Amino acid sequence: MAYLNLKDCVEKEPVPGYRARFVHSDNMTLAFWTIAAGAALPDHAHPHEQVANVIEGEFAFTLEGETRVIRPGDVVVIPGNARHSGKAITPCRIIDVFYPIRQDYKS
Repeated sequence: MAYLNLKDCVEKEPVPGYRARFVHSDNMTLAFWTIAAGAALPDHAHPHEQVANVIEGEFAFTLEGETRVIRPGDVVVIPGNARHSGKAITPCRIIDVFYPIRQDYKS
């Protein structure tokens, strides 16, 4: 499938307050997040490389113990197995890219 519309992708909520539509290629997963203000993302790590791009809002992002407020235009590059967490300060829209595919987001 070369073309799709995000409206046709089923929205999921893997973490309370974090709703996403996922797109999977042969090698990557893209997550288009809508995050409620105040929603917390627990500290975690995964083997996937991740790139997070803030489209809208303010998000307190903690990577390996360092917290920064990220805003539209900010990008965070998260190495595989790096501990990270966060909390939406305001309602947010964030796009994440994962390599390789997040199989846990395919179901």
